[in-house]
Amino acid sequence: MAHEPGPHTLDAEAVRTWSSLALAALGRAREDIDAINVYPVADADTGTNLYLTAESADRALTEAFAAPPAHVTDGTAGTPSLSEAVRAYAHGALIGARGNSGTILAQLLRGVADVLGAEPAGRDAGPLLASALSKAAEEAYEAVAHPVEGTMLTVAGAAARAAAAAGAAAGAAAATAADVARAAYEGARAALAETPGQLAALGRAGVVDAGGCGLVAVLGALWQALSGQEPEAEPARGRAVPGPRDDRPCAEELGGPAYEVVYLLEAGEEAVGELRATLDGLGDSLVVVGGDRLWNVHVHVDDPGAAVEAGVVAGRPYRIRITHFGDERRLARAPRVQRAVVAVVQGEGLAGLCGEAGATAVLARPGEPPAVPVLLDAIRRAHAREVVLLPGAADLRVAAAAAAEQARADGVRVAVIPTRSAVQGLAALAVHDPDGSFDEDVVAMTAAAGATRYGELAVAERQSFTSAGICQAGDVLGLIDGDVAVIGAGLPETAEAVLARMLGSGGELVTLVLGPEVPDALAARLEAYVQHGHLAVDTVTYRGGRYSAPLLIGVE
Repeated sequence: MAHEPGPHTLDAEAVRTWSSLALAALGRAREDIDAINVYPVADADTGTNLYLTAESADRALTEAFAAPPAHVTDGTAGTPSLSEAVRAYAHGALIGARGNSGTILAQLLRGVADVLGAEPAGRDAGPLLASALSKAAEEAYEAVAHPVEGTMLTVAGAAARAAAAAGAAAGAAAATAADVARAAYEGARAALAETPGQLAALGRAGVVDAGGCGLVAVLGALWQALSGQEPEAEPARGRAVPGPRDDRPCAEELGGPAYEVVYLLEAGEEAVGELRATLDGLGDSLVVVGGDRLWNVHVHVDDPGAAVEAGVVAGRPYRIRITHFGDERRLARAPRVQRAVVAVVQGEGLAGLCGEAGATAVLARPGEPPAVPVLLDAIRRAHAREVVLLPGAADLRVAAAAAAEQARADGVRVAVIPTRSAVQGLAALAVHDPDGSFDEDVVAMTAAAGATRYGELAVAERQSFTSAGICQAGDVLGLIDGDVAVIGAGLPETAEAVLARMLGSGGELVTLVLGPEVPDALAARLEAYVQHGHLAVDTVTYRGGRYSAPLLIGVE
């Protein structure tokens, strides 16, 4: 939702307007920023990473405005305080930070929140904002293991110094927040123009720093939110800078670690200090941001397993994302395909099956459904003009619809087929025709998924009431189309009972997907059961792999 551009006082509404304007500015500049991304790795994703980080921050801020504020005790909705708004904004950026640039942006916002979130009484807005921007730059430099000048950090430092000068200007009246924001924006723009002369990789390519370009857009949005004046230019759209251009790959692109590893980490301050030292010895581009036992870790390494293991030693890593830079570069340089399929599956074996069928697979772990940014990223990585999205679970419909809507804003045609199980996704993939018309392909895939009844076997974790009666911990539950239909003591007997009910209304093909702990003997037993009672029905069996349910059943 867009908000009035201003002018605003330095309050929660100003933060919300800033967020909306920053997200819109990064959305407009995203492709141009991607195009000038040459440092530290030329993987053409800095604009996208900044946009996804800002999107996560904006979503958290929107939720803060929708929820009853902490200072309201009767449960009614209301406007959050400045402290609540900036802390929600910074937290959203932290949990959704993407890439090197997004991680630094998250720390900059945290620095702003550390000052504005304290809401000191009696402080004039201009000097207060100047202090916040200075704290942001300071914390960003501290978060980066080996700061390099000519980057986003340089731009942040220049903005902070310009803001401090404006905030401390002599006069009868203190500088306003809008005055300080404008000074920061103009200081950032001037610093950005100097980055090619400070960093050899930028000078060779004839471009300014991509991360700094995004930060200028964010600071321009801050000035617009506080003043109501639109920035004079979109610096992110100015790709080239004066000087000769060398199109040969720079050393940073040819060398360096092969993988980017990013994860959220729950850990204490002391453990994170040790983690920094370990990761610094494993690779480069190390950035660790956060605090209060929640951190976002970003590093480039050749051994991603060791980087994740270091996180396990420090605390609890989750939302782990590992990217191979070679794949990123090929994607950035490859032409768009006409159509692609993105499928969400729970199980590494199922992800492999989808990949063999030509789909982009999103692996969902039990209890950790992929969020909107993850789905949106998968759609973008499919690099297609048309995308069919298979969410694979009923509780992912809303997230899938939101991701599709955002992808459509990027010019991608997206259709969401409401699959509620991986076996429905497999049925849809079986009839996928990438060469046919988009509408006909979507209709055929939707029909195939809808004609597939789905079953699942799970083990009850505790006593509970179900649609089939009361189950006890350890009972085997047989679900059909999402509802518990059978409660059994063993996996084979329960599976046969589920199959009997599902085949009672007919069928031509049974699909069995076995979990990692299920023996091959169960598949043989169930295949024999189907063949004995239903001679005309074929059976196919797959391994779901790690993270998959004990047994999935599809009947077409």
